[in-house]
Amino acid sequence: MMKRRERTRHLIELGGLVIKAGLVDLTDDDRATLYGAFLTVADKLRGEEGANALALWQRKGKRAFEAEAETKTGTGSAPGQA
Repeated sequence: MMKRRERTRHLIELGGLVIKAGLVDLTDDDRATLYGAFLTVADKLRGEEGANALALWQRKGKRAFEAEAETKTGTGSAPGQA
């Protein structure tokens, strides 16, 4: 039973990322468009530049998570300030 809960939680978290990235709104919640986009990402990762794309996307995602955390805690500086 626990494996099922963990899987459900994982799927919910992945869905949250799709929403957080704005993909639901940008695609008018069209599942075929989203699926096609995901297939394109998978193709890119399987290609010659897959490792580079993965590293780029990881950095971008980490920065976005960090910026979100700073916004929530109010520790972020105003634009142009260091």
